[in-house]
Parts: sequence; C-alpha cells; structure tokens
Amino acid sequence: MTGAMIDTVRVDLGARSYDVRIGAGLISRAGAEITPLLRRRRVAVLTDDTVSDLHLAALRDGLGDIAMTALALPPGEATKGWPEFSRAVDWLLAEKVERRDIVIAFGGGVIGDLAGFAAAVLRRGVRFVQIPTTLLAQVDSSVGGKTGINSAHGKNLIGAFHQPSLVLADIRVLETLPARDFLSGYGEVVKYGLLGDAGFFEWLEANGPALAAGDSGLRQHAVRRSVEMKARIVERDETEEGDRALLNLGHTFCHALEKATGYSDRLLHGEGVAIGCALAFELSQRLGLCSQEAPSRVRAHLKAMGMKTDLADIPGDLPGAEALIALMGQDKKVVDGKLRFILAKGIGEAFVTSEVPGEAVRSVIGEALALR
Repeated sequence: MTGAMIDTVRVDLGARSYDVRIGAGLISRAGAEITPLLRRRRVAVLTDDTVSDLHLAALRDGLGDIAMTALALPPGEATKGWPEFSRAVDWLLAEKVERRDIVIAFGGGVIGDLAGFAAAVLRRGVRFVQIPTTLLAQVDSSVGGKTGINSAHGKNLIGAFHQPSLVLADIRVLETLPARDFLSGYGEVVKYGLLGDAGFFEWLEANGPALAAGDSGLRQHAVRRSVEMKARIVERDETEEGDRALLNLGHTFCHALEKATGYSDRLLHGEGVAIGCALAFELSQRLGLCSQEAPSRVRAHLKAMGMKTDLADIPGDLPGAEALIALMGQDKKVVDGKLRFILAKGIGEAFVTSEVPGEAVRSVIGEALALR
C-alpha cells in the first residue's frame, strides 16, 4: 500500500451515512473533499491553540477559495465543559452559521466532541465535518456520532448523538504528535484487535513498533482497520443499546482511573484504555472465561510498545479498591444499578455482561494496587 492512496470507509446509517477518508495529505485537498457538501463556499472551524499553530495555515491553503473563519480554544480535557462550549456556540452564532452550513472540528477528541455537540444543538442541528488530528480521534472519537462535554459528575454525561457528514483522517498530521500522545491513541487501536479481530491483534504484535516509529503505510492500515471495525459496530447499534458497548472494552476501569487522577496529564485517555484492557483480560481470566495466556499476551504487547500496562505505571497516589469501584459506579455503563463490563473469552472475542461478581473485581483491583 503506497502512502499516496486514500482509503474510504463508508458508515452506512441510511439518511445519515457518510464516508471516512483515510490517507496522507487529505488536509491539503480539504477543499475538494468538502465542496460536495457545501451550499455556500464558507466554513466555520473550531480548533485548539496547539493544532491552530501547527496546522491551521495548511487547512486554510487546502480549502482553496472556500472562506474560512476559525476559533481556537485552549488545548486539553478542561476545555470540554460548559464555559468553552458556550463560548464556541456563541461564536458560531456570531459568525452567522446557518443550518445549511458546515462546521469543521479540527483537532483531537476534545475538539471533536465539543464541536460536534455545538453543531448538534446549534439551530437544532447543523452539519459538521471531522478532521481529526490525533491517532485517538482518527480511530475512535471522530467516527460514530458521539458528541458531548464533561460535567462535575463525570465524563461525557452531557451530549448528543450527531453523526458527521464526512471524516478526513490525514495520516501525515500524526507526524507532529508527541510520542506519548501517539501511543495513547494506539491504546484504542489495540482495543479493536482485542474486542473483535484476533488477526488484527497479531498484525499489531508484528507491526506495532514500526508503526509507532513512523511508517505511514502501516499507520494507514491500522487506522483503516480500526475505523472499519468501529463503523460496522455503529451500523448495528448507533445509540449503544447493545453491541456498541463492546467499544468500551477497558473503559469501565479507564473512566474510574481518569476520574481518580483528575483527568490530568498523569493519565491520558488511551493510556487508561490500555491499562483497562489489561485489567479486563485479567478479570476475564480470573472468572475462567479465557486462558491464562491471554492477559499475558495483552500485557506483553503493551510493554513491547513502551506503554503503560498496570496501575503501578500511573504516577502519584491512587484511591483504594473500594473507592475505585465506587468511581466505576458513576460510569454511563451502569444499567439498573449494575455495572456493565466488557469481558473476553479470548483475544478478539469480547462480550458485554452485567453478571460480574463484585468480589472478583475487588480482588483484581486490590492485587493491581498492591503491586504499586
């Protein structure tokens, strides 16, 4: 596969269907990609200061004769709250964005979630285009229409399902990501292999290090396969009544750990997902669902990639097992007061269950904390 190729993954949702375009150099041809969607040749871009400094000029050039206005918000998870959200919505209204116009979300998961939610509520819904600039956003948050902001009560508790009209995942933009951020996104890539494609996980075991080192062909394949898997799941279950919960493999643990670390740089989302996947496989093995080899393989691959794999890898203090379990209970995956876990019968064979004995969860977390 040459770097010049562009892959297209269709997300088939009837009237809300759209393409995810994946390839190197898509930002430089953004105008040609977006033109078919436009009623008038102007777009409003929501981004953050980091992405703006690195890539906004390239997007402006790539849009050609399409008029562009942009608002850059502060980078980081703290932006995903009411103050910056209302600032963004007010700005879009001041820019006279109409219902037939296009808002562009140009950034990582924070900007994609916030801009998508702004588009969802602006004039009861305007169309938007995702141009994700991080690996995490390219393989996960930009696809599937989940938008939202955080509350003091937890992450993503305020939001809407609002599908984009197009996603442009430019592989080249990943070259400017710090290594830690790239590996954080890789946590979500590994998750796809673990939840539904053992062959993809094997491919990652073989190619992960070269992919992290910068091979753009491998990166494109990993993004495309991840997006294909997400698209198929979203098509079956757009609003997370059933199968879509599989995408939360590792997240029940992850969200509790993120809350415990204050959504800070101590633990990036994808790092929490990686640790959460290792814990989910540990729990599965403890319950006799999968072989002893499975959690070892998961950890071995994460370690080979130089990633966080255990609670011991999180700097600073963590609360005890009971407190972490209480934080899990705040998660959106609670149904009728029961925690929903995504467990696995093996690599590539995840399933959703609410029948997990609290004692098993307590002992897995307790032992992981004891190793700190």
